[in-house]
Amino acid sequence: MPVISLPDGSQRSFDNAVSVFDVASDIGPGLAKAALGGKVNGQLVDTSFVMEDDAELSIVTSRDDEGLEIIRHSSAHLMAQAVKQLYPDAQVTIGPVIEDGFFYDFAMEKMLTPEDLVLIEKRMKEIIKQKVPVERSVMERDEAVAFFRDMGEAYKAEIIESIPENEALSLYRQGDFIDLCRGPHVPNTGSIPAVKLTKLAGAYWRGDSNNEQLQRVYGTAWANKKELNAYLKRLEEAEKRNHRKIGRQLDLFHIQEEAPGQVFWHDKGWTIYNTIEQYMRNKQYAHDYKEIKTPQLVDFSLWERSGHAAKYSDDMFTLDSDGKQFAIKPMNCPCHVQVFNQGLKSYRDLPLRLAEFGSCHRNEMSGALNGLMRVRAFVQDDAHIFCTEEQIESEVSDFIDFLHEVYEDFGFDEVIYRLSTRPDNRVGSDEVWDKSEKALADAMDAKGLDWQELPGEGAFYGPKIEFSLKDCMGRVWQLGTIQVDFSMPERLEAQYVAEDGSRPVPVMLHRAILGSFERFIGILIEHFEGKFPTWLSPEQVVVMNITDKQSDYVEKVVEKLKNAGIRAISDLRNEKIGFKIREHTLQRIPYLLVTGDREMENESIAVRTRSGDDLGTLSVDDFINKIKAEIAEHNLSLLKE
Repeated sequence: MPVISLPDGSQRSFDNAVSVFDVASDIGPGLAKAALGGKVNGQLVDTSFVMEDDAELSIVTSRDDEGLEIIRHSSAHLMAQAVKQLYPDAQVTIGPVIEDGFFYDFAMEKMLTPEDLVLIEKRMKEIIKQKVPVERSVMERDEAVAFFRDMGEAYKAEIIESIPENEALSLYRQGDFIDLCRGPHVPNTGSIPAVKLTKLAGAYWRGDSNNEQLQRVYGTAWANKKELNAYLKRLEEAEKRNHRKIGRQLDLFHIQEEAPGQVFWHDKGWTIYNTIEQYMRNKQYAHDYKEIKTPQLVDFSLWERSGHAAKYSDDMFTLDSDGKQFAIKPMNCPCHVQVFNQGLKSYRDLPLRLAEFGSCHRNEMSGALNGLMRVRAFVQDDAHIFCTEEQIESEVSDFIDFLHEVYEDFGFDEVIYRLSTRPDNRVGSDEVWDKSEKALADAMDAKGLDWQELPGEGAFYGPKIEFSLKDCMGRVWQLGTIQVDFSMPERLEAQYVAEDGSRPVPVMLHRAILGSFERFIGILIEHFEGKFPTWLSPEQVVVMNITDKQSDYVEKVVEKLKNAGIRAISDLRNEKIGFKIREHTLQRIPYLLVTGDREMENESIAVRTRSGDDLGTLSVDDFINKIKAEIAEHNLSLLKE
């Protein structure tokens, strides 16, 4: 006679074992219809899950995050079923839920086209209308291997073979389709309210470029059509803001096959890059960081001693020279310890904050490369703070203040905080991890921050706080991080002289605010749609003449602007002024200055903004004073906006 406790504190008693669906039906027909799954004693399960004993239960619907995940997971199976019906020779491989949607990889001879996506989506909607029941069953591993091999699903059988022996596996069947899956899934295909296939891509089996190439189909699914339509509009907006497209339009950078995952910065893009670097350099100096520079090519033995070789060797570029193996550094931390180790340090020297705009290289898979967002060569605003255990919380607190200053200057005022705690595969004692995790949590609590825990997501050497921000389209980007590390300083023999004369190992805090410059600039391009605030714009002002008569005056104004530290260009082409204004507006230059006879006689300029605001006629000196103040304040809006 199970007693089921509900989230509102009420309880319901039943004479016999009862399913999640039965409880929902007992509460009311509306909830039974909306139920997608349940959380039984904290575990997410299907509506068919039976409770024989007392349990705590919450019904999961499309209003819950877990419900949306169930919808998307089930939509992946729905898509695979449709593909198998239309193209019977297709083999299904892996089909996970991802942010805002799902994908499935298929092995098939036919090359899918956008026209095929239309057919697949049409078949999916037909299956939805049929409200096909989704049923769970359990099968032993070896039986499942044979089962899928007999079906001709070699990839699925290979996945199952990698699972430990004697493990029972769950399968989900809907009509003529069955797949290996942990679940849970919707009760029937009619419970999928709004789904859309979005794009095709290539992929490699198990993500290895040495394996067979597969075809990946992406889709999205939402709780209702209104949310789906809103998401599709966001996709359209994101495509308009695509950093690769805007990068070409504004002549900022390019990437080519001869240097995959590496950026060719053009002069305008490099101006943005250097502006950000100098900004961060000034900020770090104000926060008592010492800037250093460490080598690119380091003996592989250092990476073995630091522990990176065992974890990241596949991602490292290596070469042999003089009978030794070297690695192009994939990160900066071991090198920073070498700087700390030069000369005996005292407790009076701590905290010691070492910063580097460190150039790193990682052998990312070619299929994962994505413009500026995922590259093989990148620069981090990397720093490491060497401190005592007692200084951890205060250093983390100061860093959070520093990070907020920077994000606000770039126009990001919504930050998400996550504490990633100890993974299963880690170094260091539980006592050390306890202290590290508590210090990070206490620093956030002291500031009254709303944060969430990510169990098991910490680095192998220590826990970390991850700082994510939202762009103008609501997309979340994980950028900043601060990580506590008791392990690497000990591995690399770092120590300092304590007040009592002992030689303890310092704590090492790994921290970054922007992450990689390349990725951050990509985010900025899309966030601002290339309309950078004046302080970041590669060209801040363009001065244009109406006739050749004003040419000398234009050059005089441009020279005065440049002498004032303003990035100014001239446009003396024999074109109509309206044409010039339109062209430079499309280039997103913040200020467009026009000079005619009257402006030349009065030593003034007519000022327009790229958004079309007419600021009237100003003296050159007045304009310089206004724009310099705007730049110095890192103002995000133009003078009249």
